Amino acid sequence: MALTAAERTFMSQLTEQRRIAGPAGDIAVYLQGDPSAPAVLMTHSILSSSMMWAAQAELLAASGWWVIRADTRGHGASMAGPAPYVMADLVADSIAVLDGLQIARAHHIGLSLGGMSGFGLGIKHADRLLSLLLCDCRADMPADVAASWNERIAMARAKGCGALAVSTTERWFGKPFLDTHSETAKAFQETVGGTQVEGFAGCAQALQQLDYLPLVERIGTPTTLVVGGNDGVLPQVMRSLLGFLPRARLELIENAGHLPNIDQPIAFNAAMMRHFFQDSSWSRR
Repeated sequence: MALTAAERTFMSQLTEQRRIAGPAGDIAVYLQGDPSAPAVLMTHSILSSSMMWAAQAELLAASGWWVIRADTRGHGASMAGPAPYVMADLVADSIAVLDGLQIARAHHIGLSLGGMSGFGLGIKHADRLLSLLLCDCRADMPADVAASWNERIAMARAKGCGALAVSTTERWFGKPFLDTHSETAKAFQETVGGTQVEGFAGCAQALQQLDYLPLVERIGTPTTLVVGGNDGVLPQVMRSLLGFLPRARLELIENAGHLPNIDQPIAFNAAMMRHFFQDSSWSRR
């Protein structure tokens, strides 16, 4: 029997944590909503964790979806496994989560690193997907951008990921936002600092080898691309991806940086819900 609106709201506020066996060790997942409802798997940016999706998970659960937030290997409460990784490893982790929860097909939301592995899901595992919502990401890695990760990897190995906390959050949000949102700054800087060095280094090395662009035209899954308007070159990069993806559309979030769900949540949530309600069949099995 379907849950009532009041029951959905109550369940959306309850979070169950589980551990799923993955290729590199246990993956921590956080479950909200009705397990009989269509599933949404959420993956996050490098140096963050599933905490970044808390508000969106509650909204989706209250709206009738079963939401699974997964901590990427070496991030949050998930085990790391030895670096280096490749993007296919992170794709395999997402499939392990679906298999561990006996989910045949799911919607996937990924941001930055999570969006990049989402391209891999669309290319290799279309049969496991209902839709893709890919945020602030790209499908290739230019050499100069790849090289910029070497210094960060070296710093993390020398001093721990806490040494990257301020510079990373300033890139994501900008200093003015952090100065006026001290609780958000503290939460994200602590999350960056709590990332396992091996997990960060391995994921950064996977980013450096990203090369999905020649294959993204194979993605036939309905896809929405979302990008913060102030996120460097990514608005242009993601707009160009529309020429490769046959069933994609773009949502630009004005006055937002790399994590638009955090610094412009109202606009992001509206774009997210437009994605999910574009097809009435997506809200039921």
